[in-house]
Amino acid sequence: MKLVYPAIFTPFEDEADGYTVEFPDLPGCVTEGYDMAEAVFMAEDAASGWVLTELEDGKPVPKATAIHEVATKEGQFVSLIALDMDAYAAKYGSNAVKKTLTIPAWLNTFVEQNGISCSKVLQEALSKMAQAK
Repeated sequence: MKLVYPAIFTPFEDEADGYTVEFPDLPGCVTEGYDMAEAVFMAEDAASGWVLTELEDGKPVPKATAIHEVATKEGQFVSLIALDMDAYAAKYGSNAVKKTLTIPAWLNTFVEQNGISCSKVLQEALSKMAQAK
């Protein structure tokens, strides 16, 4: 599942190059970086972790506010942060649920002969369906 959220970047007040980053659509999701590259990287990681926790708790993914609707204060700016939830969950996700799968025997033969992982195929298909919603 690919997601995009607007993030508000606020420059550090002490003349340093860093930024505090917060997400208006993800309450309490705040991070920072000591330069632009680190701030963007940390923003992606923080938002991905926030969304993954919601998903693992069975909560819906928040809708993203349109970038032109995000209000800022003087000195702040808004940028979009892209999240690859499939990759993040594969690396950091802790909850897995076992499901039993029933398929026709001829299809099972095909799967076994071709080394196909039913679990992986099902996860990818369901992820695409969830993203389309």
